[in-house]
Amino acid sequence: MQIKEKKIDDLNLKLTVTLDKADWEEPRKKKLNAFRHQADIKGFRKGMAPMSLIERLYGGQAMAEVVNGLISDGINKHIEDKKLEIIGEPLPTDKDMKNDWENGEKLSFEYEMGLYPKIDVDITAEDSIPYYKVRVTEAAKADYKKNLLKQFGTLVDGKKLGADDFMTADFEQGETKVEDTYVALRSMASEEIKKSFIGIKPGEVRDVNVVETFANETDRAAMLHLKKEELAAKEPVWKMTVKSIKTYKDAEENQETYDKIFGKDVVKTPEDFDKKIAERLADEYQGESDYRFSIDAREYLVKKADIKLPEAFIKRWLLAANEGKFTAEDIEKDFDAFMKDFRWDIVRNRLMKAHDIKVTKEDMEREARAFVNYQYAMYGLSSLPEEQTKEAATRLLSDQEQARRIYEKVENDLAVDYIKKNATLTKKSISLDKMRELAK
Repeated sequence: MQIKEKKIDDLNLKLTVTLDKADWEEPRKKKLNAFRHQADIKGFRKGMAPMSLIERLYGGQAMAEVVNGLISDGINKHIEDKKLEIIGEPLPTDKDMKNDWENGEKLSFEYEMGLYPKIDVDITAEDSIPYYKVRVTEAAKADYKKNLLKQFGTLVDGKKLGADDFMTADFEQGETKVEDTYVALRSMASEEIKKSFIGIKPGEVRDVNVVETFANETDRAAMLHLKKEELAAKEPVWKMTVKSIKTYKDAEENQETYDKIFGKDVVKTPEDFDKKIAERLADEYQGESDYRFSIDAREYLVKKADIKLPEAFIKRWLLAANEGKFTAEDIEKDFDAFMKDFRWDIVRNRLMKAHDIKVTKEDMEREARAFVNYQYAMYGLSSLPEEQTKEAATRLLSDQEQARRIYEKVENDLAVDYIKKNATLTKKSISLDKMRELAK
């Protein structure tokens, strides 16, 4: 086997791989013998079919498998020996090498390879990156307090239905009666219909066309405790009797409420309450500041590195690697965003390698637990037993795709943290609205 390398430029290579008959002849015979031992052909005992028949049936397949294996091994060894850093994988060119697969003494193949650029990028105190710190305002504290008191409020009986309330009611049609079913304004079909229900009181009776009032068939069926096909057989108009109005009353600002929100005796006075609210807001804003910094740090380092890449090759490789999933038009449409992330991946990997920054098992477990806690918090479960969180995190990491995503996030966080510690941060005070404008 011969491999000739032709340098197109600093980012592109072509390889010409030439195989002599001696390279494939013996491996091909072994492959055919293996096919013969496995072949179960009618009229012959298993493994005893004549080689001429095996040749006729499997000769082309054996040749293709042997040649592809030889090329793959040869190119991989060439890449390793030459210490080439290639992007993706080598791709065959469209050049017709005029190979005679049946009678030829030689076979030639041509491949393209894209190379990673040689970059030297680092971060020092001479590098200045903005760090935006969001101001905690009195208005923000007031809104946060209002929402907290609403969140920890209680459900009480109301006298008439308001825009944010719901009601329980009985629905009747003939002999069918559904008692104490939940009715929410937000599930009604239009604002005009909702307004017609505002002000309704317990004990009131009215005929309701459920098809017009509740546009979602699934919601209608659930409300009336019927299957969809059962509901379809009913008339649309039902008699509705309002049983009760339910409204949320904000929690009062007292010790009981403080204990529910923060834990027993953590907060004891209105001043403590205000201080805790300010701390929570500052923590939330810290997350927004760090996220903004990660974006600015990425953009700064990518621009500083000024990475040139073999873009035409990368488009071909993406199309080949995702055959059947994306078209050339799909790849072209998203290519700029892909390349932005790809350049950052190169910079991040160089930084981590240069400074021996590694993702540890402890990093992965900590991030998995944080993700689990975040998911549960979305459902209102703010504090889970440690053992339960640990078990859920272990299950998460056993999923290969989830583990890969967590690894990438940890790797990204470690790189950004290194940048944050070693760059000069130009701190800027900013309003929350301005910060969110930046995010857009």
